[in-house]
Amino acid sequence: MEAKLTVEKVSANAARIGETATLAILFALSFSHMLNDMNQSLIAAIYPMLKSDFGLNFAQIGLITLAFQLTASILQPFVGLYTDYRPMPYSLAIAMSCTLLGLLLLSVASSFPMLLVAAAMVGIGSSVFHPESSRVARMASGGRHGFAQSLFQVGGNTGSAIGPLLAAFIVLRHGQGSVAWFSGAALVCILLLVGVGRWYARQRKAAAARPRSAPTLAASGISRFRVWFSIAILFVLVVSKYLYIGSLTNFYTFYLMGKFGLSAESAQIYLFVFLAAAAVGTFAGGPIGDRIGRKYVIWASILGVLPFTLILPHVGLAWTAVLSVVIGLVLSSAFSAILVYAQELVPGKVGMISGLFFGFAFGVGGLGAAALGLLADRTSIDFVYQVCAYLPALGLLTALLPNIEGAMMIRRRALAASNAPAS
Repeated sequence: MEAKLTVEKVSANAARIGETATLAILFALSFSHMLNDMNQSLIAAIYPMLKSDFGLNFAQIGLITLAFQLTASILQPFVGLYTDYRPMPYSLAIAMSCTLLGLLLLSVASSFPMLLVAAAMVGIGSSVFHPESSRVARMASGGRHGFAQSLFQVGGNTGSAIGPLLAAFIVLRHGQGSVAWFSGAALVCILLLVGVGRWYARQRKAAAARPRSAPTLAASGISRFRVWFSIAILFVLVVSKYLYIGSLTNFYTFYLMGKFGLSAESAQIYLFVFLAAAAVGTFAGGPIGDRIGRKYVIWASILGVLPFTLILPHVGLAWTAVLSVVIGLVLSSAFSAILVYAQELVPGKVGMISGLFFGFAFGVGGLGAAALGLLADRTSIDFVYQVCAYLPALGLLTALLPNIEGAMMIRRRALAASNAPAS
C-alpha cells in the first residue's frame, strides 16, 4: 500500500512539474508574441510621421501595409505545410532575426521603395513566426487548446497595443532613427526563442520514441465537402473581423485627428485604449470556447458587435472611445475560437491551418488597407467607417457551421465503449 501511494505521489509530482514546464513555454511564446507584434505595430503607428516626412498619400500608406502583410500572408501557409512534415525547432529564432533586420532598415530608409522593403522584411519574419509558434502552443496546451491559443494571442494583441503608445512617446518625438532602438526587444526575443526551440526539439525526440497512432478525426461523421465548406465560411468570418479591425488599426488615428481635431500623440493614446481592449477580449475567447463551445463564441463575437459598429460613426469623441473599447473586447475574441475550430476540422495539419488563417488574416488586412486607403482618398475616412460598420453582419454565416463539439463527444464515447473490457 505504501509503495502504491509513493508511486502515485511521484506520478502526481511529475505531472505538476510537466504542467509547470509547458505553462512556462506558453508564457515564453506569449511574451515573444508580445515583443514581435509590438515591433510590427510600429509600422502602422508611425504612419502620420512617414506621411509627413515622405509626402505620402493614403494609397501609399495602404501599400506599405500591403507590402508587410502580403509577404506574411503568402508565405505562411507554405511554411506551415512544410513544417507539418519537417518541423524546424529553431525557425522561431530565425524568424525574429528577419524582423530585427527589417526594423534596422526601417530606421534608416530614405525613400518609399526602401520603406516597402523594410515592411516586407518584417512580414517575412512574421510568416515563419506565427504558424510555428501556434504549433508549439498547441503542443504545450495539455489539451486546453483554446486557452493555449488565447494566451498566445493575448501576447500579440498586448504588443500591438503597446507599440503605438511607444511610437507616440518615442518615435514621433525622436524621429525615424529611433525605430532602431526597438531592435533590442527583437534580440531579447531571439534569445528566448532559442530556449523554446530546445524544448521543442526535446519534445520531438520524445515523440519519435513513442509508438505512432493514427490521427483522430475530430470532425468524425462530417463529409470532406462539409469540412472545406466550413473552412470557407471561417475565412469569410475572418474577412469581416480583420477588415474592420484593420480599418481601426490603420486609419483610426487619422479619423480622430480629422473628425475631432486631436493631435497625433493624443490619437495614438486612443488607439492604445482600443488595442488594449482587443488584447483583453482575445484572452477571453479561447477559455470560454473550451467551456461552452467555439461556435457560440464565434456567434457572439462577430454578429454581437454589429450594433456598436453601426453606432460608432455617428457619435462624439467620448462615445467613440467607449464604443471602440466595446468593439475591441467583443470582436477580438473571435480569432482564437476560429483558429482552434479550424484545427479540429482538419486534424494533423496544425501548421498548415495556422499558416492559412494567420496568413489569410494578414492578407485580408493588407488588401483591405490598400482598398480602404483608396476609398478614403476618394471620399473620406468618415465614409470608410460608415461602410465598414456593416461587415459584422457576415456573422450570420456562423449558422452554417457544423457542431463539431457534439461530433467529438460522440466519437469519444464510441472509442471509450470500444476500449471497455467485456463483462
